Amino acid sequence: MKKILILGAGPAGLSCGMELSSNGYSGVILEKNSKIGGLAKTIKFEENYYTFRTDIGPHRFFSKNKYIHSYISNILDDKWIDVKRSTMQYIDGKYFDYPINPLQAFKNIGLIKTIKFCIDYLKSVIIYIIFKKKIETFEEYIFSKFGKSLAKFNITNYTEKVWGMSCKELHPDWAKERIKGLSFFSVIKNMLFGINQTKSLVQYFKYPENGTGEIYETIGEKICTTDFKIFENTYPIKIIHNNNKIKKIEFKIKNLVKNIEPEHIISSIPITEFISLMNPKPPIKILNASKNLKWRSQVYLFITLNKKRVTKNQWIYFPNINIPFGRISEMKNFSKKMSPKNKTSILIEYFTWENDKIWKMNKEEIFELSLPFFEKMNFFKRSDVRKYYHFKKKFVYPVYELNYKKNLKIIEKYLNSFSNLIYIGRPGKFKYTNQDQSIEMGINAAKKIINLTL
Repeated sequence: MKKILILGAGPAGLSCGMELSSNGYSGVILEKNSKIGGLAKTIKFEENYYTFRTDIGPHRFFSKNKYIHSYISNILDDKWIDVKRSTMQYIDGKYFDYPINPLQAFKNIGLIKTIKFCIDYLKSVIIYIIFKKKIETFEEYIFSKFGKSLAKFNITNYTEKVWGMSCKELHPDWAKERIKGLSFFSVIKNMLFGINQTKSLVQYFKYPENGTGEIYETIGEKICTTDFKIFENTYPIKIIHNNNKIKKIEFKIKNLVKNIEPEHIISSIPITEFISLMNPKPPIKILNASKNLKWRSQVYLFITLNKKRVTKNQWIYFPNINIPFGRISEMKNFSKKMSPKNKTSILIEYFTWENDKIWKMNKEEIFELSLPFFEKMNFFKRSDVRKYYHFKKKFVYPVYELNYKKNLKIIEKYLNSFSNLIYIGRPGKFKYTNQDQSIEMGINAAKKIINLTL
């Protein structure tokens, strides 16, 4: 059988390895971190006799692809639970459903502001539907779907917090991918008639009892019983190519430099990192396009608490700019096994650029920045805190700037010329995918290699 090399042991890389190994292929998966799962891993913290778990941000599993749903269910031996989604937004000191419930909004913000929301939505219908104004930015797309006032109330402000730039600088693809089918009209239709076909608004989702990382830990265990092997704390340092073929990968493992000559390589590492490791260097046009692709990073603060529960929600959004963090998750509300009995935890997410002010803060600084807001909201107080942990991740969100497509197409055309290379996953494709989409990419990459179709 042909030797396969997979770079990255996230959802896409692992599912690719699983599919290949189950079809008799041998190969290796190189993972830079000490634990597999990528951004979908679950981290465990031991505090004496107590165990707290957290995902890296809120993860839920829902897929309209029945094959993918069945695939993961079989991997977990059907050991996952149904969770009713409970998501809120905290805006101007008040709680709102996500997405906005018009009746609730009327109660919280009053008649005058509600009327303004409705009038602005009608204006957007005239501008973008009747007169068919061309939509070229994220801001225009959101205005067309919700009206200017409602969009600014809870969408554009949160978006600018996530991306660190104006909505005028973002491509509409971001909105089309993340809130496809969601609009002022669809929200009202769902409220009145219970009609909901928007994936982001599912009322129930699946969740492994010990965290979403259980999916990928189980896949990893299954892979390691085959001729496929996973090496953690191992990463590529040079990608040698010639005549439109990847010839050799040099990688570092335990301070040793080794190499492998695979017949096929599947990359799920950041596409910009892959380009930077290529030897000889790609043409200047490719290098420039790669440099123009940006990534948003995240800083996380995980706080364990001597409280039974803080909220009833899995996660809460904070669109207001005066609150520095963007989202919190209470992992106990995903599964009771994520926190000990009579204890709970909160994961706080900060959206940052690598090396900005928040990124450079230490654990104590992040905690002291965060705590006053939670005390003011009556979530918890300092005396409730057991411990807190600080970690951060690069390459979390591919930034859909206005010119991202142009730059990405240049890179894709170049990489597609390599006969033995497939690139997959959120970082590998520079595409904001969910777990199920990344898993599907991995399976399809494997099927391509074994000349089958999903």
